[in-house]
Amino acid sequence: MSIFSVFTLLGGLAFFIYGMNQMSHSLEIIAGEKMEAIINKLTGNRILGLLLGCVITVAIQSSSAVTVMLVGLVNSGLMDLGNTVGVIMGSNIGTTVTAWIMSLIGVSSDNIFIQMLKPESFSPLLAFIGIVLIMIAKLPKRKEIGNAFVGFAVLMFGMTLMSGSVAPLADSPVFTQMLTAFRNPLLGVLVGLVVTAVIQSSAASVGMLQALSMTGGITYGIAIPIIMGQNIGTCATAILSSIGVSRNAKRVAAIHLSFNLIGTAVFMIIYYVIHSLLEASFLDLPVSPVEIAICHSVFNISTTILLLPFSKFLVRIAEGVIKEEAVPQIAFLDERLFNTPAVAVGKCDGFTNEMARSAHSAVNKAIDNYFNCEEESVRAVEELEDLVDIYEDRLGTYLIKLSGIKNTQRDKRRIAKMLHSIGDWERISDLARDLTESAAELKEKKLEISEQAKIELGTLSRAISEVVSITTDAFVNSDTELARRVEPLEEVIDMLVARCRENHIGRLQEGECTLERGFVLADTLTSYERISDHCSNIAIAVLEEGTEKFNPHEYMHQVKSGDDPVFQKLFDEYQTHYMAEFSA
Repeated sequence: MSIFSVFTLLGGLAFFIYGMNQMSHSLEIIAGEKMEAIINKLTGNRILGLLLGCVITVAIQSSSAVTVMLVGLVNSGLMDLGNTVGVIMGSNIGTTVTAWIMSLIGVSSDNIFIQMLKPESFSPLLAFIGIVLIMIAKLPKRKEIGNAFVGFAVLMFGMTLMSGSVAPLADSPVFTQMLTAFRNPLLGVLVGLVVTAVIQSSAASVGMLQALSMTGGITYGIAIPIIMGQNIGTCATAILSSIGVSRNAKRVAAIHLSFNLIGTAVFMIIYYVIHSLLEASFLDLPVSPVEIAICHSVFNISTTILLLPFSKFLVRIAEGVIKEEAVPQIAFLDERLFNTPAVAVGKCDGFTNEMARSAHSAVNKAIDNYFNCEEESVRAVEELEDLVDIYEDRLGTYLIKLSGIKNTQRDKRRIAKMLHSIGDWERISDLARDLTESAAELKEKKLEISEQAKIELGTLSRAISEVVSITTDAFVNSDTELARRVEPLEEVIDMLVARCRENHIGRLQEGECTLERGFVLADTLTSYERISDHCSNIAIAVLEEGTEKFNPHEYMHQVKSGDDPVFQKLFDEYQTHYMAEFSA
């Protein structure tokens, strides 16, 4: 084997890893929304978690990405530690699919149908289809399918290069002598562990072993321990991803590592027993790429069957290794979820919806307790406002970073909606706090608002409650029909506020109201008007997300000029209801 063969081997490995990463990333984007939906339905059922891990890993072709995602979810407080065990086990089974695909490279037959099963036969066609899709497809998802096809073709090209580069080793006495050292099972485990940890891809490590097996020099006795070591080495990615996270998130990596360590220990004992006590001549037989895939699958499936009933025990081991922190950290979104952008977007959606509901609740509490202001209600609104501030600060930073990552068009629109809205929700909660301050001032100074002003404020309060409720439901459910109801009601609220101010000036002129009471009332009206304005902004963000080629400036021009029949109909309905009630 010449120096050029070594160059070819390294180049083949580079192509393999690049192709694997490209295919995995594209598949993550394609399967992203479905993956998010599956994760959201995850329960504590171990079998369900097992199937989940298997399905996701097969879908995105990366067990490391799944484990890193779990670290991020647990660190964000979005998943219980116990629920990750089944997913980790399932991901170990799912990753064996890659080895089966690569094993087809060693298939040989004159039958044209059998030959078409060989990746080197059909991967050039996939590469051509992929390039065509990348060049002519208009839909982003179809382009990603093209990227996945090209990634697979590059991966298989790398595998072919590796296989070709090591072919001369079959006749090399030096290589044969070197392999005798690997007959020591512990050394085989160590080699598999180190190689996989360095290249951070169990699929690439297994692929290298399958390429070497085509020389005829790799036996079962050499391959089996290396496969065990590869499963331990693949934990390196999860361990690295757990640096700087909460204790609970570190335990995810500990569970992954302990699962593979225990599985390897058990199978090493079985290996030694078979080797020592029984006739184990098959261990000296050469192993093929297909048989390596079989060994890989048997190890992972058997380890899962063995340890699945002891899921809680694995959690206790992780908790014992990673002790509890004296002061628990506040869980929030984790940047490790950027590896699976669709999941990150979905979790941001959940937090933003909670932010919206908190702001809505703050407004309701402020309105309900306006004329009966108690310290408890003021404190409740302040706590909600503080919570919304935290959401706005952390979500804003996180969403800006997330927007810089490759996302689907749908997820880009979702991110835009959230970025455009979180500032408005934060201001709505601030205005709810301002309402409680106005109410507290009325109580503290013992100021009595006239009965007519109370009636007018009551009507306006109901309109504000309705517009915030509609806006919240439209935002949480991305409901464009509801969002279109906001602007007509906002216009009516502006009319109500203007009427209140006119009536207040009239009462001042007639001596029915004092300037001091008037200042408090003016502050209240301003808060109401601004709340409805922010609701209008949020509704437009919802319409931009859910309406193809929506132009907010054209929309506002249409509604202001009366050219929108839907707006006009809703405006007339709200005007009839509230203005009539107001006049009464």
